Amino acid sequence: MKAIYKNILITATATLGFTATFAQAGKKSNTEKDYYRIVTVPVPEGVELEVGGLTTLPNGDLGVSTRRGDVYIISNPYQLNGSLPYYKKFATGMHEVLGLAYTGGNFYCVQRGELTKLIDKNGDGKADIYETVYAWQLSGNYHEYSYGPVVMPNGHLMVNLNVAFAEEWWRGKSFKPWRGWSLDITPDGDMSPYATGFRSPCGQGIVDGKYFYSENQGDWIGSGYIMQLDKGDFAMHPAGLNWAADPSSPVKVRTEDIYALVDKRFNDPEGKIEDRDPKRPYKTLAEVSAIIGKGYKAPAVWLPHGVLGQSTSALIQIPKDDKFGPFAGQVLVGDQAQSRINRVFLETIKGQYQGAAFAFREGFESGVLRMAWGADNSLFVGQTSRGWGSTGQKIFGLERLVWAKKTPFEMKAVRAMPDGFEIEFTKPVNKQAAADPDNYDITGFTYKYHPVYGSATIREKNHIVNAAIVSEDGLRVRLIADSLREKYIHEIKVNNKVVSADSSFTLLHPVAYYTLNNIPDGAKLNVPKRKAKMAHNMEGMNMDMPAPAAAKATTGAALKKNQTVKPASWSTIDQTITLGTKPGLKYDKLELTVKAGAKVKLTFTNNDDMPHNFVVVPQGQAIAVGELGTKLGLQAVKLSYIANTPKILFNATLVGPGSSQTIYFVAPKAGKYTYVCTVPGHFYVMQGTLTVE
Repeated sequence: MKAIYKNILITATATLGFTATFAQAGKKSNTEKDYYRIVTVPVPEGVELEVGGLTTLPNGDLGVSTRRGDVYIISNPYQLNGSLPYYKKFATGMHEVLGLAYTGGNFYCVQRGELTKLIDKNGDGKADIYETVYAWQLSGNYHEYSYGPVVMPNGHLMVNLNVAFAEEWWRGKSFKPWRGWSLDITPDGDMSPYATGFRSPCGQGIVDGKYFYSENQGDWIGSGYIMQLDKGDFAMHPAGLNWAADPSSPVKVRTEDIYALVDKRFNDPEGKIEDRDPKRPYKTLAEVSAIIGKGYKAPAVWLPHGVLGQSTSALIQIPKDDKFGPFAGQVLVGDQAQSRINRVFLETIKGQYQGAAFAFREGFESGVLRMAWGADNSLFVGQTSRGWGSTGQKIFGLERLVWAKKTPFEMKAVRAMPDGFEIEFTKPVNKQAAADPDNYDITGFTYKYHPVYGSATIREKNHIVNAAIVSEDGLRVRLIADSLREKYIHEIKVNNKVVSADSSFTLLHPVAYYTLNNIPDGAKLNVPKRKAKMAHNMEGMNMDMPAPAAAKATTGAALKKNQTVKPASWSTIDQTITLGTKPGLKYDKLELTVKAGAKVKLTFTNNDDMPHNFVVVPQGQAIAVGELGTKLGLQAVKLSYIANTPKILFNATLVGPGSSQTIYFVAPKAGKYTYVCTVPGHFYVMQGTLTVE
């Protein structure tokens, strides 16, 4: 096809201009873009490049599959000498192609219902044959997404299948064989079930020859994560166990194993009273360890929900050289909702993967779904947002991430030690500052393992750092900490007083999240115990702040912003409103009208498959308030992504799928207001107008 572009041209001059900006006036900048710049790959007019799959061809061209069912080959995606890339449509007419691979001279792609081989028989650059390699059954449920393939070291093709989402149960279900499974398929079409326990396994890849996959938060899944899988493993979601008794299944876990654990009442000496809901009994991963011997697999590294993303996507290993910066061999993990890429350091302790997750690069133009290495050592990032929502505001995008040949001051790695952690830095630290244990905070936490959608963080515990011991070269600091817990995530914060040896830089990303599956054996250092520092306010924002004066009841008594009980002073209700949700990040009503000063009862019902909230703000403040919600850290879910700001008039808190919440408020003064869902990525599009007459 002829490439007709719309006002986009990236030139070599622009690239050189970036380098000059970094060094001008000798100023040492310290932002993500100073070290890894994002370069847009222009897309021709008329091409809906909602990227579902990416693969680099042997000649350096880029293969791209789309959710619209097309496959393109892009020549010169690097825009060499300032020239534009050239797009050619290779295949079309398929059903939601969410993965693409190139092996043996052919493309293989995963449609919703099959693994397809695309053959260019006459060599004209277009597929002549669409060959079904292997097909699986579908129930027709919208949530039955299919991902892959990943080419395994033995040449087999790995495919992952989503579970359906059933509104009558508000959780994932496997209605047809092998939904919620990973399938091992030969190029000739022989299929062997490989592993199960998936909910929405959007990303997968090979790390050091091992098969890994990424998972999304949902029912049974407290947060996103990456996990290494062997044949016969059970991940976490029990829906796929419907087929575990099939003669071809290698999985030994059974549905009753899971429900016997989560449905049983138990003592919870560590937990808080409010975490123990008798209607929703739960356990944690540490408490289901009894069935690990049967193939239960814990995540290698958790990516805390709302902190390091919201919709985990592609994973890819950084080449083991110095051509993409100082993180050789580590893993990059995309996030679709927050339009970002995170970084993961992995290690093996007692035969099990674990490690640390760090922020890496945000600011992509749409939702990050797929990644592929280019021939020039840059990283292609394929993006899509339609119906799923993302912080990046474009519906789709294709960009490259290019290392600027500068080394950022970062935590390169965090390793588990018998008595704490060791931080390795990319540059030597100021030894005096780094040796002060008060410059570090460690908070352990975990998630509920239960059938309900997602989980707030639970069982938080501040761990005292008794000592910080700096290595002679200044590249490592060993933190000696008390009472670390296996199977828990540990947030490790480094104070901004810890700077580079020349005091020029603070850490670009000062927080790591280490998943401590196993504490390593070995000698512990004998250091004096220290007293705990003053406790941090773990509750964060106060959700019961009074509403502004304009929203007071006629008696003058201020209502809560989240007033869920009818005020005792109300003898009548002037207006009753019902509001729901629709798929695609939408409220079912885009306009609501009330009278100024009216006593209003509003019931917000969530009919979607993900949590939403309802927040009323002045017009023009929706995005600003939403962005405040993304900065709430580990407490974001507990606080419903609602920050403590006077810009919020009243709100319903986070409401899960199939649930509802009723609030009461007094309508403010006449004018127009905005109601918005402040969940990260949602607030850009999920809005409506409240008119007060």
